[in-house]
Amino acid sequence: MKETRHLGVYGIIIQNNNILLIKKSRGAYKDKYDLPGGSIEHGETPFETLKRELMEETGLNIQKATLFDANSVLVKWLHHDNLEEMHHIGIIYIVETINYDIKEDGDNQDSLGAKWFLIESLSKEMISPLTYEELIKLGYKISK
Repeated sequence: MKETRHLGVYGIIIQNNNILLIKKSRGAYKDKYDLPGGSIEHGETPFETLKRELMEETGLNIQKATLFDANSVLVKWLHHDNLEEMHHIGIIYIVETINYDIKEDGDNQDSLGAKWFLIESLSKEMISPLTYEELIKLGYKISK
């Protein structure tokens, strides 16, 4: 089995017990909901990545971002019909924005669009493993 690594920066945005997630259009989390964020581009700091990715995927500008966690999960998935194990490493920020009006259309890359979810309505099967781990660390109970 091929082993790969992915390093990304992600934002947790919660308002009135709702969390902002994006639906993935490809990759190991295809058709699951994930925290907005993504890969660090050459020369970017994690905070610069967070600002760029949030704008691309949600249309939101950051008012304040506080480093929350660095986490990793192992994910097995089929990539071009080959079983692959991805070591997904995430740098996680808690984000406050100036407003909470999101763009709901995709980013023409790997997001099918952003959507607010009542946290209690989420199940482990509908969200990425990294999102699940972070919500548990924040003290939320997610159904199996």
